[in-house]
Amino acid sequence: MSSKFDPTFVRPYGDTMNDGRMQLSFSMPVKADESGKEAARQLLKQMGMDEIEVCYISDLTEGFAHIVAYANTNAFVDLTKIQVKTVDTPVMTMDETDDYVEKNIGRKLTVIGACIESDAHTVGIDAIMNMKGYNHRYGLERYKSFNALNMGAQVLSEDLLAKAREMNADVILVSQIVTQKNIHIQNLTRLIEMAEAEGLRKKMLFICGGPRITHELAIELGYDAGFGAGSYSTDVASFIAVELSKKS
Repeated sequence: MSSKFDPTFVRPYGDTMNDGRMQLSFSMPVKADESGKEAARQLLKQMGMDEIEVCYISDLTEGFAHIVAYANTNAFVDLTKIQVKTVDTPVMTMDETDDYVEKNIGRKLTVIGACIESDAHTVGIDAIMNMKGYNHRYGLERYKSFNALNMGAQVLSEDLLAKAREMNADVILVSQIVTQKNIHIQNLTRLIEMAEAEGLRKKMLFICGGPRITHELAIELGYDAGFGAGSYSTDVASFIAVELSKKS
């Protein structure tokens, strides 16, 4: 298979390489009956798909249905033309990061984390900050090189910046789990604009994370880095250590 792989022409596949077969899952305001299936089929046809098979439909609530379908697409991507901004800092273990900070910075780094504004979901910030961490990676609270404070959920941007100023923070970590109607972008933009207005932006690192956060989006919004799904405390800690060592 690898000898026949062409990176300039890549499609989804189901049975054979590049056959274009896809599984799709979505909801529609239709009944979970044959007419609902036909509505889904016609929708996929208008999207340019063929060999459409609506294999599952069920009620979500009255007048709404969840649909699973299989269909083929003629679209393809050229992998050689894809460019993505990513955090390229080498990832160190907790002990390696502690040693790196001691040798290259020579003091503890103060890191403040929070879920800002209306976001009450702390799973992301807890995985990065809390001592027990997540998936065999300890959180920043356990690092000898960090003075870590997790402010929790629904923290106003004003309060986060005030605490950062009070503690002379080196880093602000912001988690955004809720993303409906791009509220995460609004919240992140507001925080960075406030930091700039208060003269804090250039005094510390600003890092954001969440399921719809990418490094590219973070840079566009004015942050130093962004960490999406699948990121760990080791990724964040390594970035902090290396970036701050450049400024010491």
